[in-house]
Amino acid sequence: MPDSPRQLDTVAHAKETPERELPWAELGLKPDEYERIVEILGRRPTGAELAMYSVMWSEHCSYKSSKVHLKKFGELPQETPLGKTLAGIGENAGVIDIGQGYAVTFKVESHNHPSYVEPYQGAATGVGGIVRDILAMGARPVAVMDPLRFGPLDAPDTSRVLPGIVAGVGGYGNCLGLPNIGGEVVFDDTYLGNPLVNALCVGVLRHEDLHLAFASGVGNKVVLYGARTGGDGIGGVSVLASETFDADGPAKRPSVQVGDPFMEKLLIECTLELFAAKVVNGIQDLGGAGLSCATSELASAGDGGMHVELDTVPLRDPSLSPEEILMSESQERMMAVVEPEHLDAFMAICQKWDVEAVVVGEVTDGDHLVIDWHGETIVDVPPRSVAHDGPTYERPYARPDWQDALQADTAEQLPRPSTGEELGRQVVQVVTSPNLADKSWVTDQYDRYVQGNTVLAQPEDAGMVRVDESTHLGVAVSTDCNGRFAKLDPYAGAQLALAESFRNVAVSGALPLAVTDCLNFGSPEDPAVMWQFEQATHGLKDACAELGIPVTGGNVSFYNQTGETAILPTPVVGVLGVIEDVRQRVRQGFTRDGDHLLVLGDTREELSGGAWAHTVHGHLGGLPPAVDLAAEQALAAVVREAGRLGLLTSAHDLSDGGLAMALAEGSFAHGVGVQLQLDDDPFLQLFSESAARALLAVPEHHHDEVVQIAQEHGVTLTSVGRTGGCSFEVAGQFTIDVDDLRDAWRRTLPAALGPILEA
Repeated sequence: MPDSPRQLDTVAHAKETPERELPWAELGLKPDEYERIVEILGRRPTGAELAMYSVMWSEHCSYKSSKVHLKKFGELPQETPLGKTLAGIGENAGVIDIGQGYAVTFKVESHNHPSYVEPYQGAATGVGGIVRDILAMGARPVAVMDPLRFGPLDAPDTSRVLPGIVAGVGGYGNCLGLPNIGGEVVFDDTYLGNPLVNALCVGVLRHEDLHLAFASGVGNKVVLYGARTGGDGIGGVSVLASETFDADGPAKRPSVQVGDPFMEKLLIECTLELFAAKVVNGIQDLGGAGLSCATSELASAGDGGMHVELDTVPLRDPSLSPEEILMSESQERMMAVVEPEHLDAFMAICQKWDVEAVVVGEVTDGDHLVIDWHGETIVDVPPRSVAHDGPTYERPYARPDWQDALQADTAEQLPRPSTGEELGRQVVQVVTSPNLADKSWVTDQYDRYVQGNTVLAQPEDAGMVRVDESTHLGVAVSTDCNGRFAKLDPYAGAQLALAESFRNVAVSGALPLAVTDCLNFGSPEDPAVMWQFEQATHGLKDACAELGIPVTGGNVSFYNQTGETAILPTPVVGVLGVIEDVRQRVRQGFTRDGDHLLVLGDTREELSGGAWAHTVHGHLGGLPPAVDLAAEQALAAVVREAGRLGLLTSAHDLSDGGLAMALAEGSFAHGVGVQLQLDDDPFLQLFSESAARALLAVPEHHHDEVVQIAQEHGVTLTSVGRTGGCSFEVAGQFTIDVDDLRDAWRRTLPAALGPILEA
């Protein structure tokens, strides 16, 4: 509400009225947190200061329940197989060297709760926010990905949120002209009422174009540019992502931001020209916590002093109070620090792109962030206390009482098919299940090839884009997580998510370099959830250390539960790799008859948490597949070497659905069938989900070379048959027509969601 007719709560007024009650609890602060603010300031906060602390000290912005565990990622060597990380944890996004003077920045973040409240805008602004994080590093965004999770496909609420979320992801990304090259669509009961919308963006820059977020240089101007500030998104994701989500609670619709992708496209081009003109000293996007975040983070990362005239901020709604302006998370806004001699050039570029820009303050020689409203001071705070020195909780955590019983209930004890005919029926059941069925209902709404540099996109194992047209340098990216594995064993589950993403990048022909993560969990106030989180972060850190790749940044999303039902622990792991020549990429589909089908790696009796147990028996229990990171590295080396030498016609990782799913997807690509000889327990060979495995299709004249490469790297290589014909045939067991199976695989999502045009 506007500040009149009530008295403006200035710093001077706060000093004079220590007894005044402020709504700190309604803003999500705990009693001890409010007392700490009073201690920091030596007085009660003003309303504007309270607004800033409340959003910046929220779970989403401050990581107050997770940062004690995230510190372990900082212990990892910040180097990749190609050299030093150029920017890592703590920046808007990680930046890594990929050679030839190029660097790539990438990051994944969540927009879960806003996307449940307002599916289209929640998902759309999730894409917009992660794109601005990449832009703020000095990079041109070149691709996006979207790991998504929903309740059961046949649940009424899934038919409400899924179409809107998919339309939001596609609508915003398509309007920006960014190809959507990958992601996931997963269904599980625990995501009903709490879908997960994680968004990843990749950007490309030259080394010399790297920009960081800081405000230094006394007298330098602070410029706010982009869209005007409105009442949408007040508190926004800062509030929505920082409390238990309860459908019976107060309406949260006004907290969801509203996106304008056309404004964001102008903002991207304008910002890149500002960088090229070298008129920017420091820059910060306005995402979660809006102006509260941008001003405090820029000031605390720089010389420490900043003065802002809040009434100069361009508004869409002139009735907004100072508190609301500071808390608004309106989209498509950036803040830059500009030297006075460059200000005219800065403004001219903004005018060229029709992007509104206003000087709202300047860097000072003090150590406080001071914000005035119509000539009176309403904020006077140490900026680091807002941006970085928020509360840190060491939440209690404990292995849940039910974990032992869950792990003892193994899928290996479940009844298996007794005939070849029954085995064939179960192959069809798994292949056409919602989690493994064709996702083109989703991906057809995304532009996967805009800009003309997409090399691989869904349904391939990894997305790949060309970085340099002359040398054909490129990067590959994959995101993965099996939440069922993480429920059974969160330490191993996080490592398996990393291993699968690492493997997906490797089988495309790329060298994995770095990791970003989006750690989605239930309430941190639940000791069982915090145990899952501690185990997952510990597992991820240990696995990255063994693989020799850094975590360059990411996101934590807590409070993902409805009532007492927490989601499956879902540590989504993104891996980025480099390929020297994208023309050497390896696809997953079979292209011709007569190729040898070879399985790299060892197949063991590992069914727990897998697709067969989940789909056929509705079962979750036991221990997930064993993790063998040395085997993952060896497998990656085999596929990369064979791919570089042109010895493979296809390669596909073995993961969800095991060999059965990999064979089916390979056949669906071009209608090429498979003739298999599975003499040693066909059921286990088809449905085991042992890690560190891949399926290769190898021409007859390259077979011996591939065998030799596998032997040199100590990787088991097993022949399972040949490509050819028009059926999926396991000798002595069953025969399924490939076209019939593909048709059934394609029908699953449309049967539940209807035609895309009705989405």
